[in-house]
Parts: sequence; C-alpha cells; structure tokens
Amino acid sequence: MSQTAHGSAPLLILARTVTQNPGQPEAGAVLVQRGRVLAVGSREDLQARAPGAAVLDHRDLILTPGLCDAHIHLVSYGFSLTQLKLHGVRSVAEVTAKVAQRAVSTPPGEWICGGGFLMSELGLPDYPTSQALDAVSGNRPVLLYSRDLHLAWANSRALELAGITEQTPDPAGGRIIRPLGTLLEAAAGLAARAMPAPTGAQILAAAKAGADNLARRGYVSAHTMAYEDPSAALALQQLAAQGELPLRIWACLPHSQLDRAPELIASNSALFQYGGVKFFADGALGSRTAWLHAPGFADGSGTGIALDSPELIRALGRRALDLGLVPVTHAIGDRANTEVLDAYDDLRELAARRGLKLRIEHAQHLRPADIPRFAGLVASAQPVHLPGDAAMIRTLLPHLEASSYAFRSLQAAGAVLAFGSDAPVAAPDVRAGFAAAITRVGDGAALGADEALSLDATLHAFTRGPALAALWDDEGLIQPGSRAAFTLWDSLGGQAQALVL
Repeated sequence: MSQTAHGSAPLLILARTVTQNPGQPEAGAVLVQRGRVLAVGSREDLQARAPGAAVLDHRDLILTPGLCDAHIHLVSYGFSLTQLKLHGVRSVAEVTAKVAQRAVSTPPGEWICGGGFLMSELGLPDYPTSQALDAVSGNRPVLLYSRDLHLAWANSRALELAGITEQTPDPAGGRIIRPLGTLLEAAAGLAARAMPAPTGAQILAAAKAGADNLARRGYVSAHTMAYEDPSAALALQQLAAQGELPLRIWACLPHSQLDRAPELIASNSALFQYGGVKFFADGALGSRTAWLHAPGFADGSGTGIALDSPELIRALGRRALDLGLVPVTHAIGDRANTEVLDAYDDLRELAARRGLKLRIEHAQHLRPADIPRFAGLVASAQPVHLPGDAAMIRTLLPHLEASSYAFRSLQAAGAVLAFGSDAPVAAPDVRAGFAAAITRVGDGAALGADEALSLDATLHAFTRGPALAALWDDEGLIQPGSRAAFTLWDSLGGQAQALVL
C-alpha cells in the first residue's frame, strides 16, 4: 500500500520516527509543508509551532526515510509483471509445463517470453537445448532468461528468426552453446533483437506498471540501470513530465551512449536525472559467466567471461567523470572486482575532485585482500539474491564462501552500502531483502554468518546509502529541509507503505 499527498498547508505526522540523523535519531512527530520537512520533534512542540496543521495519526506505525531500490531495471521489471514467471522451478519438465500452458493462450507466431529459472535447480548436467521447448511451443518462438539475465534459453523457432545456426560464430562478449538452445551474455542479444520492438505505448505502460508496483511496495525512489533500451529512460522521463511518476529516479546510461550525455543531462528534472554511466566487467554466477581468478568454478566449467575491459572502463570512466557522471560497473566474480578496483584506482583522484563516488554493482564474490580497497566507493549490492545463491556458492565457489556478499566487511572498510533488488532478476521484496541481509540464511544454513548486518545498518543501506550514492543530500534522513518522502512500517523490515507528501 502507498499513500501520496500534495498541498501547501502544513501537515503533522504522528509516528515513532527513526530519522537516521545522528543529532536526533528518534522523534515522535514530523511537520511537513510543500514536499519538505519543516521540523522534527515531539508532538507537543510541533503542534504548538503549527496549531492549525492537519494531522496524520500513525502512532501505531514506524516512520523512516523512504526506501530506495538502488539497483533495478525498472521498465524491464514492468514488462516482466505480465511475462511467464519461472522463479522456483525445479526441473525441465516444470518449465515445459508452464510454457505449454502459456502456449494455449498465445496465438501461433507470437513470442513467449519469461524467465526466473536457475540453472543449478533444473537438474541438468549441461546447458539446456531447444528440444524440450520445441515439443510444447508449436509455431511460437520462445525466449526464456535465467534469473540473472545473463543466459537465454531459446527454442528452434526463436533461433531461426534470429538467424542463429550451428555455423553462427560467437559474438564478441558472448557464446552460443552447441547443440543449440542456450545463449550466453551478448549471444542472448542476437535472439532478443529478433523480437518485435515494443511500441511507445507499450514501453510507457511498462514504465508506469514498474514504477507503480515499486511504490506500492513502500519505495519512494530507485536507481535504474542501463541494461535496457534507451526508450525505457525516456518513458520514465515522460511519466515525470506528466506528473505520473511516483518515484524519484537516478538513471544510468550505457557507455555506448556517452557521446549523448550532454544532451541527456540537460533533460534532468526534479524526479528524473541521469547520474551514472554503466559498464559490465563480467557475467553472473548462475550462468557460469562471472569472471574469476584461478581456480575458477569448482565444477571445472572455467573462469567465466570478461566483458568491458579495464582499459575501456578507465578511458570512458574519465570522460564520464569530466561530465559529472559516475562510472557504475557490474562486477560479480572476484577477478572482475579486482580488475575494476585496479581501474578505479586510476579514477579516484578525479572522482574526488568532482565530488562523485565510484560505484561497483553487485561486488558479490571478493578476495579478502580486495575488501579494504572499497574504502570510499559505493558497493551496490542485492541481499535478496543471497538465499538463492547460497547452494551455488558452496558448490561452485567454496574457496570464496566466507567473502561472498561480504556486507559487514565492506561496511567496516568504509564502503557506502546501497541495497537494491536487481528486479526483474528478483522481486523488489523489501522483507526478503532485510531478512537476507540480517540472517543470511540460504539452503537451510547461514552463509558467512559473520557478514550479517544489524537491522539499523540494513535500513541505512536501503535508504541513506542510496541517497549518498546519488548525491541526494535531501533524502535518506528526516531533518529540516529533507524531502518529505517516507516509508511507514508495521515493524522495521516488515510490511511497508510509501508516504510521499
């Protein structure tokens, strides 16, 4: 549930208030007007200051700074809400049953799209082929993404439309698995490009659906990443211009669009801004494409795939910083993180002069020696992935188990923790995110229990941490001058609702 209100008259909110302002950590009431916090204090003091103020009585709830999802693909998430959902499937048979069911309501020739499966849960000795999908899809092209979005599983019709055959060479930064059916990294894009492009109206509807869904979950802002068509960000800007965007958005553009950055930055507004430039150092754990130091994956499947080179990140990172944009780099494997940290060492001085914080997205599997190097950087992580990854980490990366999802160590090293969901990779379920950060339970046992965070630290990573990453001085805390964008809770980490005034 979310609440949104506007008006020029002062409004008094009564609630147990957690401010995240060290000078006044708790209060009993907040006075707001015209979208800003006027004062924080006791009910009696604020009522005396504004005796005619309307009152919102939430004394049975907890009021905190508003939640931010610091890593989401917002328009893709909106599209995913109507696509085939495969989260939790445990066999190929379960996948094909769901595809067959969707095929009944899908006209011949139309695409069936979806995702959410984990390779490790399908019970396969190797990557899946087209054969199982062909048996249940008829003349409908099928393209299904793994939960991490770094692997696509296609049927023969989809491969045919994409022009992919046994003789098609692997694209740069990707791999076509043979026998055909699985496409890794950039190879998945070959099939995706064969799909009919969504119309402008469809993109706008997906943007609205994703933003509204996030707001209903208690979020007031989001950092949307660049793993989407450029039209996705334009749709969010259009919603902002129309007064229909319920979130504040900090967006990244792909490094391939850096030449357009001055034009794009000029379009920034109060609710939508371009703030980062996105790079990809590697793939993901579940697809076996995370870039690893030797010995690599314990099942012998190699050391992953390196994507954007450190040299590219250095060169374009400098250009981004000169434009006032933050280099934002996806790095999951321990080698990817090492290489990005090496590149960032050459960018730190320039970033400091510009007043910007370099970001690493995911920072998922680390060598212990690299953790202190995160001092002063943003570690944008997604605890909600930990429960699903725990079994894979124990099986595929046993030598990195103690330094995977190293939240407490990163915090102690001086990194700014900014938590998100990576939706549509995982649902932006704040309760699941809090539980994962605090308990670290996955596959029946805690993974690296010493890396568990406190409730307060987790709240900070979902609120003030993202605001610091985006240089939003007026968000993530409740004090005079702050944005009047809050989250109301029945208990911290429990049921949440947004309150934007």
